[in-house]
Amino acid sequence: MIHRWLFGTAGNTALQPTDTRNQAGAPAYALSPKQTLAQLAMTGCLNSTYYSDAESQLDALLAACFEVDSAFVARAALHARRHGHMKDTPALLCAYLASFNGELLRAIFPRVIDSGRMLRAFVQILRSGRVVRRSLGSLPKRLVQDWLNTCSDAEFIRAMVGQQPSLADVIRMVHPKPLTRERETLFAYALGRPYLPERLPPALQAFEAFKRDASQPVPDLPFQLLTGLPLSPAHWKAIALQCSWTTLRMNLNTFQRHGVFEEGHVANRLAKRLADPALIRRAGAFPYQLLAAQRAATHLPPRLQEALGQALESSVRVVPALPGSLALAVDVSGSMESPVTGHRRGATTSVRCVDVAALFAAALLARNPRAQVLPFAEAVRPWRAAGGDLRQLTESLSALLGGGTAISAPLAQLAAQREPPDLIVLFSDNQSWLDARRPDGTEALAQWQTLKRRNPAARLVCVDLQPYANSQLPERTDVLNVGGFSDAVFERIAEFARGEGSAEHWVERIEAETL
Repeated sequence: MIHRWLFGTAGNTALQPTDTRNQAGAPAYALSPKQTLAQLAMTGCLNSTYYSDAESQLDALLAACFEVDSAFVARAALHARRHGHMKDTPALLCAYLASFNGELLRAIFPRVIDSGRMLRAFVQILRSGRVVRRSLGSLPKRLVQDWLNTCSDAEFIRAMVGQQPSLADVIRMVHPKPLTRERETLFAYALGRPYLPERLPPALQAFEAFKRDASQPVPDLPFQLLTGLPLSPAHWKAIALQCSWTTLRMNLNTFQRHGVFEEGHVANRLAKRLADPALIRRAGAFPYQLLAAQRAATHLPPRLQEALGQALESSVRVVPALPGSLALAVDVSGSMESPVTGHRRGATTSVRCVDVAALFAAALLARNPRAQVLPFAEAVRPWRAAGGDLRQLTESLSALLGGGTAISAPLAQLAAQREPPDLIVLFSDNQSWLDARRPDGTEALAQWQTLKRRNPAARLVCVDLQPYANSQLPERTDVLNVGGFSDAVFERIAEFARGEGSAEHWVERIEAETL
């Protein structure tokens, strides 16, 4: 019998040939250079993942920069910072621009390097010599000097938290000329040099007074500046009541150990802050961060546990109600066990890719209750929503973790239905290998084309949670490859479902960033 894959009818079974191999060694489609840079910028934390290490991510990101124009690099940095809430990759892209397009760096610098943490990351990347230049150079120095002189006192004080480099290291490197006597005093204070106490900002004056006399009110300063002092339970309560929302979320266990929640009115006030949607938006919290906090909160007072649940719901506030019929495919294969932000020595998140995929699917299901949910690994696995909140639904899906990856499995099951859905959203790391059995393309594309014959209007969104530059489905008008794990993913899904944009929609959104 003639080989049907070699001699299929054109337009019927013919598939686009693959042009690369994925990290699992199976055939795949390479993302375009701009999509590659976007994917790496929105998901790359420069840490080791299941299939790649930090070094290869760095090399891939820099290689992608050379494949696109510098304006797109600048726009990708803006998009990754403003919409993806990323830290390391936007700073790295700024360091790249420092070597190749200073004017673009100048244009985006204040919007990307928008905190002391980002400033230190930018400086450290440049001085490492890993991005072409081995020193800051005149323009980056001027930009850093301007930041140090023009940031608010509060932002300067927040920048004093952190090392490698410390803020004092940065000041020594760039030698900023203070524009005011007050800023001259701040520079001297940060460097440990003599200064006039009366010229310090009130918060630092209060800090110095508190160090001399612990009976003074606890100063309103970053949590990390205070924890090295001998603090009483009353001090800890004051710190908890005035710290930032992010500090509160990250240090609930610490506050619990120091008795902060023993008084009911204190616990209630903090719970109200934790659940405040405005504070959550301002903090740019990732949904997975709230999931991690809620999982660790089982020993906290019930009011705080409830507040974390409300915060988790609020963190996915942009979840859309989608038109038409919907299917949600959730990859629960073994590689999805990788921490979503990679392995970091001493700071690896407990939240895995499978948890983020399950959380996003659970959030969409809550907003679109008629959606089908298809957890899959080597095949689709049976699962039924048994009610509950986002965390319960997420953990129910995550519990299915294990096995090999066949991206085609949910598409094949949906293609076999009498009426395939109008929209399929697939959450995965996209590293399919068990279905690598065709010589002419991927099995995922073959199943998608079968589904399209049954429902020509169907659309597919492949959400990739890891920094890999390939997909099981190539760019098409009906397929959107998008990466990330912030709630911006929901916006891209909703726009594509409404028919706004093409397969290049994600890239088009990045190109719309104003320089």
